[in-house]
Amino acid sequence: MEPHRRTPNTAAAPNLNLAGAADSVSHLNGHRAAAMDAGSFHAAAQRILNTVNTVIDGKSDAARLALTVLLAQGHLLVEDVPGVGKTLLAKTLARTIDCTVNRIQFTPDLLPSDVTGVSIYNQASRLFEFRPGAVFANIVIGDEINRASAKTQSALLECMEEHQVTVDGTSYKLDEPFMVVATQNPIEMEGTYPLPEAQRDRFMARISMGYPDRDAEIEMLETHQAVSPLAKVSAVVTASDVAAMIATVQQVYVSQAVKEYTVSVGRATRESPLLRLGASPRSMLQLLRAAKATAALDGRDFVLPDDVGDVAESVLAHRVILDRKAAGSGETPHSVLRGILSRLPVPQGQPGQAARTAAAGSRNP
Repeated sequence: MEPHRRTPNTAAAPNLNLAGAADSVSHLNGHRAAAMDAGSFHAAAQRILNTVNTVIDGKSDAARLALTVLLAQGHLLVEDVPGVGKTLLAKTLARTIDCTVNRIQFTPDLLPSDVTGVSIYNQASRLFEFRPGAVFANIVIGDEINRASAKTQSALLECMEEHQVTVDGTSYKLDEPFMVVATQNPIEMEGTYPLPEAQRDRFMARISMGYPDRDAEIEMLETHQAVSPLAKVSAVVTASDVAAMIATVQQVYVSQAVKEYTVSVGRATRESPLLRLGASPRSMLQLLRAAKATAALDGRDFVLPDDVGDVAESVLAHRVILDRKAAGSGETPHSVLRGILSRLPVPQGQPGQAARTAAAGSRNP
């Protein structure tokens, strides 16, 4: 990658939305991507999922959620014990897309500049030149992110939220689409540093791989011994295809009733006596974006309340913090969220074509 010469930063600051993030985009090389038709979207999604499922045995739900996060312009945190395929899932998803991919192995001695980049003085030109770090890629795989210090972990905050890196007062935009897929070991294991709440809140969803079932494990022993199936994986979509798929997801219609239901879920977590920390406003935006991607993957151009419920645990469980008494009584973030979802009234019916057309017209006068 060519060095960036340091110049005064005169660019205007990005507009901020409710969560303090830069406005969501579906651009590629500075050009806004056009949305895909339904048939092309479905075909591209199936190619990605089929490829991932040939490598990760028995984890189709994890593969689908990873794709959901990608299309919703989020970041994914994969947490589980060593050896269950966390990194393999991240690497397989990255290889299905013809785009730039970098992997960062987080260790206690990793420095923030190793992630973001550093300015180096060029004696010949007598200028500082920026050497981009590993985060300058479409998909960044952060392996064992909680083995790095809090200082190094925080180097990803600006990258994940604003899709840019600021070094020595100069901001450098990251390429689109941009996604961080981080893996981490349980915090009970030695040599780990728990991710702070601000860092966890940057991840749209967290999944746990879990152990494969018996049949999947036998299949793995039969097919993975001679050569890794990852070696046979090649790109099935391009970066421009992904940008077009993201543009398609952004056009999915959300009714007022579904928006109110989403807010009700978030407010219920803040009012629950079982939780010390509820869901943030940022998480509500992330939840709705994930629901829109879920609807698109199901072949719909509108969001149902069930779409919100389907992704609520994955999007919210790592953001909320249990009350000490609730934790002592055996409650978990997942059980509390299930209870909240079971008690909330669900909006009935679904938007008609006329309503979706009218909403589309108001967005595009």
